[in-house]
Amino acid sequence: MVGSSHEALHRIFQKDPALLTRALQRVLHVPFPEPHEIAALNVDLTEIEPVERRVDTLLRAETDEGTYLLVVESQGKVDDRKRGSWPYYLSYLYEKYRCEPVLIVITQSSATARWASRPIRLGFRDWHSLTVRPLVLGPDNVPVITSERQAERDVPLAVLSAMTHGRGPQAPAILESLASALRTIDPDSAAVFVQFVDSCLADPQAKQMWRDLMTAIQYFWRHPLAEQVREEGREQGLEQGRAEAKAEMILHILEWRGIQVPEAVRERVSTCTDLDQLELWAQRAVHATDSAELFAEK
Repeated sequence: MVGSSHEALHRIFQKDPALLTRALQRVLHVPFPEPHEIAALNVDLTEIEPVERRVDTLLRAETDEGTYLLVVESQGKVDDRKRGSWPYYLSYLYEKYRCEPVLIVITQSSATARWASRPIRLGFRDWHSLTVRPLVLGPDNVPVITSERQAERDVPLAVLSAMTHGRGPQAPAILESLASALRTIDPDSAAVFVQFVDSCLADPQAKQMWRDLMTAIQYFWRHPLAEQVREEGREQGLEQGRAEAKAEMILHILEWRGIQVPEAVRERVSTCTDLDQLELWAQRAVHATDSAELFAEK
């Protein structure tokens, strides 16, 4: 199980290595050559001396232009120790594998992204013996995916979007579109992606909304926090449990977006057992400006 946003931010590239190439080409507009093959390597950079050094994720990409090592570092905050460790990682990996290393930093923080994108130059003012220029993926360049169709076209990229943009007014639309897109892929992959997103959502309301969405579509079943929901579902019946979870999700979305929910609206949503109707209301809740818009005739 993925236990932290740090782990999720780089392990998504272990789950789908090709996503990293797409991110380099489409998000950062770096002309990185298309790999024929990508393989995960041992992340342990420990030397004979008792000093242990590990990168977060290490991939080897075979391309027409040669072999590259893709070094992925998940960075939560500014850490000036990286000024020494990142150049060391790249030099060590080049010496060990004799192929070009490329450093990619991924973060949920715009401030950290700006810090990480600054070149690391070692040497004196007019002569740099070594320059390291990280490629940075973060909230300022990862696309915001709020369309179901766009999310379905590239589910891993939609997952990355949710992981880096899972806060603010666009979060409901991002999470709702991703939830729908997860229905289009195999359940095992969906379950892994669900945990990546859950680990990265720092906003309590966004995290609760995500868990409500996942409970409603039953992809959250692998998460230990869903055990209580599963037990209730067994006792009450699967259909009733899904309806109740969907209704609760709708109310959470409205409340999280700061929309007042009168008792009459709460009652109507909570007592509805029609899953198709609840699905329609859930879609409207993401964009509504007033709770009454849920029930508008169209």
